[in-house]
Amino acid sequence: MAPLLLCLLTLLFHSTTATTTPRKLILVQQQPLVLQYHNGPLLTGNLTVRLLWYGSFSAAHRGAVSDFILSLSSTSRLPSPSVADWWSTTTAYRRRPIALSLGPQLIDDRYSLGKSLSSSDLLSLASRGPHRSSITAILTSSDVTVEGFCSSRCATHSSAPSHPNRPRSAKFPFLWVGDSSNQCPGQCAWPFHQPIYGPQTPPLIPPNADVGIDGMIINLGTVLAGAVTNPFQSGFFQGPPEAPLEAVTACTGVFGSGAYPGYPGRVLSDRTTGSSFNAYGINGRKYLLPSMWDPSTSQCSTLV
Repeated sequence: MAPLLLCLLTLLFHSTTATTTPRKLILVQQQPLVLQYHNGPLLTGNLTVRLLWYGSFSAAHRGAVSDFILSLSSTSRLPSPSVADWWSTTTAYRRRPIALSLGPQLIDDRYSLGKSLSSSDLLSLASRGPHRSSITAILTSSDVTVEGFCSSRCATHSSAPSHPNRPRSAKFPFLWVGDSSNQCPGQCAWPFHQPIYGPQTPPLIPPNADVGIDGMIINLGTVLAGAVTNPFQSGFFQGPPEAPLEAVTACTGVFGSGAYPGYPGRVLSDRTTGSSFNAYGINGRKYLLPSMWDPSTSQCSTLV
């Protein structure tokens, strides 16, 4: 982010004369953004990500998301910048690497809890299966409505006791991400769709040819970073615990250098498809990932 901002002073009027002083432009030093550490536990070590596909997803949808998870801690030699380069910023939060691998996947295409889910339904889904050394990611398809979806959230991460009848038992982290393509792509799939509010810049072409899925991957990366750096509302964040700025949400709307409201910043372009991306993944995948706050520089770090 630029270290200096131009600040326009308002006109000052003098009571003793009919003239006004001229407008003045001064340079004001911008205070660096700092996510404070609140002394709580963070997620470290080797973790698996369990994907729970709720609703109707194609094999292509599942492949794009699964490859993203596999790319986060990939040891393959990928072109730079890579998804693993992006994820490596989380190491700076405690100087300990966080390696993610793809765990078991559960497909619930029969909508076992219906097509309208509450927050308690998400908890019920997350409670399925083992939780040791894992993060459960619930992914809902475009025809599923979720409490607060579009109106106040595109995705979220939370935690719950491992044993519901023992509130003080160890907590496990989980997250939810919704496919917004049929409900609110202008809110939850930007910059691959025209925004509902603000500057109306042309949308970018999604690298996996699907506005909903590529938007989900942006939001999945956002809440994954939040889940490891602030898993229990006592890690790294700024602001109130119930509505915090976290590793990625502190840098909302930034995907490349030179970003400003309505403009995601300078990113890369695929010569064949014209799609926009900023990170290479496994199996020839390309992804557009949001900027992440880097505690070593107190700035939003971009890949390009």
